[in-house]
Amino acid sequence: MGCKVKALENYTSEQIKAIIDGDAKHKLGIRIYAVYQSSMGMSSRALAELYNVSFKQIRNWINRFDAEGLQGLLDKTRSGRPRKLTENQLYELQSVLLDSPEQHGYNTAKWSAALVKDVISKHYEVEYMLANVYRIMHSLGFSYQKARGFFPERNEQQREQAKTDIKKL
Repeated sequence: MGCKVKALENYTSEQIKAIIDGDAKHKLGIRIYAVYQSSMGMSSRALAELYNVSFKQIRNWINRFDAEGLQGLLDKTRSGRPRKLTENQLYELQSVLLDSPEQHGYNTAKWSAALVKDVISKHYEVEYMLANVYRIMHSLGFSYQKARGFFPERNEQQREQAKTDIKKL
């Protein structure tokens, strides 16, 4: 019978992964150690399972290290479309989203993607699809919550009466 695995009390696995992903030196250390283990005879499939990446990624690290040395293991800049909103605009948007929508002239208590899209359109003159608005909100640390409708004309006395009538049945 094996020993019990020590459970961490102060960190989650997601936090540890964020630490590794947040520092290029940590990534480089893990990759070079994987290359070292491969040079010692460990298979790329076993390493892939150990490092939780595909075996093809392990092979890429080995080939890039062989061709370029340590520089081959560093992340390369990726091409892509530039953002429509700058970092400062995203920071401003985040502070707007921390406020209530009512403070910005909307008749609701929670932000929806449609409202955020409207704010972006009015303040920054940038148009986004709703899917991208959800992505932006997530990157700013907000999560989607389904809003509940509120009907001001609702009569609480009639509602309670209906509940008691249903219970009698």
